Amino acid sequence: FLRHARSRNYASESEMCKLESVPLDFGDYHPLKPITVTESKTKKMNRKESTSSTSSSSSSSVMDPLSSVLDGTDPLSLFAAAADPVTVTPTMDGARRKRDKDDSSAVGSDFEPWSSKRGEILARYTTTEKLSINLYMGSEKGKAATSGSAVSEKVRTRLEELDDLEEGSQKELLNLTQQDYMNRIEELNQSLKDAWSSDQKVKALKIVIQCSKLLSDTTVIQFYPSKFVLITDILDTFGKLVYERILSMCADNRVSLPDNFSPESVNDTAKETCLNWFFKIASIRELIPRFYVEAAILKCNKFLSKTGISECLPRLTSMIRGIGDPLVAVYARAYLCRVGMEVAPQLKESLNKNFFDFLLTFKQIHGDTVQNQLVGQCVEMPLYLTLYSPAIDWILQCIAYHAPEVLLTEMMERCKKLGNNALLLNSVMSAFRAEFIAARSMDFIAMIKECDESGFPKHLLFRSLGLNLALADPPENDRLQILNEAWKVITKLKNPQDYVNCAEVWVEYTCRHFTKREVNTVLADVIKHMTPDRAFEDAYPQLQSIIQKVITYIYDFSLLFSVEKFLPFLDMFQKESVRVEVCKCIMESFIKHQQESTKDPVILNALLHICKTMHDSVNALTLEDEKRMLATLINGFIKMVSFGRDFEQQLSFYVEARSMFCNLEPVLVQLIHSVNQLAMETRKVMKGNHSRKTAAFVRACVAFCFITIPSLSSIFTRLNLYLHSGQVALANQCLSQADAFFKAAVSLVPEVPKMISVDGKMRPSDAFLLEFLCNFFSTLLVVPDHPEQGVLFLVRGLLNVIQDYTWEDNSDDKVRIYTNVLHLLSAMTQEAYIYHVDKVDSNDTLYGGDSKFLAEINKLCETVIAQILDHLKTLGKEETLKRQSQLALYFFNTIVAHGDLRNNKLNQLSVNLWNLAQKHGFADTKTMVKTLEYIKRRSQQPEMSHFTDLALRLPLQSRT
Repeated sequence: FLRHARSRNYASESEMCKLESVPLDFGDYHPLKPITVTESKTKKMNRKESTSSTSSSSSSSVMDPLSSVLDGTDPLSLFAAAADPVTVTPTMDGARRKRDKDDSSAVGSDFEPWSSKRGEILARYTTTEKLSINLYMGSEKGKAATSGSAVSEKVRTRLEELDDLEEGSQKELLNLTQQDYMNRIEELNQSLKDAWSSDQKVKALKIVIQCSKLLSDTTVIQFYPSKFVLITDILDTFGKLVYERILSMCADNRVSLPDNFSPESVNDTAKETCLNWFFKIASIRELIPRFYVEAAILKCNKFLSKTGISECLPRLTSMIRGIGDPLVAVYARAYLCRVGMEVAPQLKESLNKNFFDFLLTFKQIHGDTVQNQLVGQCVEMPLYLTLYSPAIDWILQCIAYHAPEVLLTEMMERCKKLGNNALLLNSVMSAFRAEFIAARSMDFIAMIKECDESGFPKHLLFRSLGLNLALADPPENDRLQILNEAWKVITKLKNPQDYVNCAEVWVEYTCRHFTKREVNTVLADVIKHMTPDRAFEDAYPQLQSIIQKVITYIYDFSLLFSVEKFLPFLDMFQKESVRVEVCKCIMESFIKHQQESTKDPVILNALLHICKTMHDSVNALTLEDEKRMLATLINGFIKMVSFGRDFEQQLSFYVEARSMFCNLEPVLVQLIHSVNQLAMETRKVMKGNHSRKTAAFVRACVAFCFITIPSLSSIFTRLNLYLHSGQVALANQCLSQADAFFKAAVSLVPEVPKMISVDGKMRPSDAFLLEFLCNFFSTLLVVPDHPEQGVLFLVRGLLNVIQDYTWEDNSDDKVRIYTNVLHLLSAMTQEAYIYHVDKVDSNDTLYGGDSKFLAEINKLCETVIAQILDHLKTLGKEETLKRQSQLALYFFNTIVAHGDLRNNKLNQLSVNLWNLAQKHGFADTKTMVKTLEYIKRRSQQPEMSHFTDLALRLPLQSRT
């Protein structure tokens, strides 16, 4: 075969295969220009007419090109056309205009909803004391009323049912745990929904009244905020059910009211039902349930009059004045604000009046009644004051939303009149915009200094101020004074937890506005406070936050590591899992912000220590995803290290890194690639002409790779790295080292398992092995023979390994590999090879077309062809005929591409393979036709006239 291999002139073949370059005039067309779709004037188009548009006008807006075909006859258009255009369109347009008008005063996405605070309150305000609850026991009254009863009788019965509740139709459950209490409340919520769905509206109202009464009970006072959250969930459910019930009664002819309807569009039945609900609620005797239930259905006033809500809000605000307990009263005000912001956020005057009422009664908190209550429940004043925070914060958030700056000034004045109460001051700073607070930072500091702590410590006020200053900048001239004033208070705190909660906030302010000197001072102070008694062990989240803030603002790592106390600060993270998380944060920041490579010894030593910490956390239980993440971070660091032209120092760094990160395979792989790249950079600097020194250095690089590769577990990673490193050695004229790599790769092939894990799934390895061997063959073409070994010793060794390898019974990869070997052997017979390695003499130069060399190649070729033909014979069974057909065609194409078909034997073999491919009807007709056309085209090229005879001998057989 190869004695008759086709002589190749690669340069002329490459020139012949180039695409013809034709100048194109695009005109106005460009593939990236926006497309303008033209709308056809033709009403209907069939397939033939669609190619030529009669008249088209350029559409100003992009239109759907399919819409003209439908001509408005799609189902949605039919429904729209069926509706009365006279009545529907004006109504919808009016509703839209109204909605747009109202949206300007509606609550936007920048308003933090109550739902986001709910979970925090439930988690914070808990108790271990026993709780009690009154459960509604139901009544048989009212079930006797028949459909024929008089209206007055029906009303009287319902009123009796309401009285029944107040007269004791309930059961008190005592000694409940907090979880039992929450479960009971959830049962009541479900009972409410069940009663409503079964049309027992009075029972539903009874449940809501009963739940509202629970809000007057402060026997377990520290649980009150959580109780408020649970009970108001039921009230919200009730309010929604009532509103949707009345709204459904307004629907005429299945057309529901628009979102912003007017009372005139509500029918009389709905209005009467709505009034009925308000009358029922007005008959509740106790103030607290009457207030809460009416507030829950406040939105229903929309059905009665335009001014209903604006008239009700002041009245409900005044009702709260009748609640004697200041804690119960402030939560009632919070609920009114909550409902008010949902239904009428524009009525800020009523919300402001609500808060100012609270300020007038604020001194009640320090009255004898409250003091006696606290003594009775053994509750300290600081704990009691924190119970007010959720309610006051919410009220102020509602008032401060989109409020002008002048309102903050007014609030500050009112706080001063109340002796700068710390609780109020804290809520004011939490509610108003950070820009307003920051601009008045010094005023707030003065107020904090003079404030009456009353059990609410000053450091919490400085923390709230710091949170605002993290979001907005104070006046530049005040910045240092603000930090000094705040830190005077913070550094005196004895409790480590209180200290670190404040320090965490003010670290961000320091990093944002000051230099590394101030940051270093703050970190030193934190270390001083948190080291005694290992207090840092209880403050890891806050300490992590401090680190995160420091690296967010100081991302120049040469500057960061020059902060003297930064690394000692890291030493406080002694819990391994936390320390690793902190190290990951630092490395992520480094990879994200480090633009240029570095050789700074301070940075390298610090980051090596951090990477070593991450690496050492890996053990047998570490998840693969975690290993992958750690390896990615360490690799990112390794890639950013560069010593410039000091290649020896660079190699020393890689050697040190290998010893430090030996448990993470992806890091070792990266190091091998980096060392190979270093060798190629050395070659580039020397322009391929190595001196004695650089040749020794390159050999050291090669030795690094040769030693490191066997420690890897993935067999295909090893194979590919042996090949890659061998290519690098060859490029650097390290011929014996290159041979060693290639021999190692050949000896590793028998160890390839039948199945390998790919992305967690087991897959056959044949396809991966085939891909690797094809790449290997491409390299072996330019590898010169060793003077002490036989001709083509590497190719022979690889063929022996392939022959001995146990292939799957249903696999043809062995034959495909042999066919690729024929490509290699054909290329080896050429006078000049298709490619070479610079300054390396390949076999075409070494042997110079010697006949003995060609004879050796010919023997190899005959052996390979015999193997291919033997395999084709074994595929003669019925179930393998399709595989036989495909392989025969594949081998045929190889002969056409690489063989000299002027040789009769080769010509006959190709004809036999063509016929075999078609023999049993499994050949793809299109493929056969295209192959034949290709042969005919080749016959028209110079010195290819013999292809004409071949084409005549290749019949096309039909499948039948």
